[in-house]
Amino acid sequence: MTLIEAIATFFGLICVWLTVKQNIWCWPTGIAQVTLYIFVFYDARLYSDMILHIIYVIINVYGWYHWLYGNKEKEELKVSLVGKWIWMWLIICVVGTFAWGYIMANYTNAALPYYDSFITAASLIAQWLMARKIVESWWFWIVVDIVAVGVYFVKGLYITTGLYAVFLVMATMGYFEWRRAYRKEKTMAVAVY
Repeated sequence: MTLIEAIATFFGLICVWLTVKQNIWCWPTGIAQVTLYIFVFYDARLYSDMILHIIYVIINVYGWYHWLYGNKEKEELKVSLVGKWIWMWLIICVVGTFAWGYIMANYTNAALPYYDSFITAASLIAQWLMARKIVESWWFWIVVDIVAVGVYFVKGLYITTGLYAVFLVMATMGYFEWRRAYRKEKTMAVAVY
């Protein structure tokens, strides 16, 4: 799987860089990446990750559309905050991790079922929030990337381990970049009134 993993890694780096820059081409690039990773994770018996990447294909299509036409005026979506709803997403993440982890641990031969399930639950939340251009999506990505580095290293997916280490740096950059964009947009909105 090393060649497919390497190609997926290439697309992943481009995708996240474009996402940090709020470039709409992050979505088709992401579709290429996640499609390839379906095969990589199946081969590594990381079934939660495999299922996650199947769902990512759908969320990437949604995100692509939503970034283009997502606001009430059907205009390009602006960066926003989730605010007090962050607690709801954290609870969903914890419940999702343990529920999916239980299923994976008891009904499959999944490697590292609870860690893999955390990556799945937190990534789904992060990707959904990212499709909505919400700054806090990057918080979830930062934690996912930290856990993923360990999981993929243990599973011998060294290229993917490196990718997620770079993703960690890029997610941190993304948080600051999107926060800056949010503040700038908010300042401009106040100036208009």
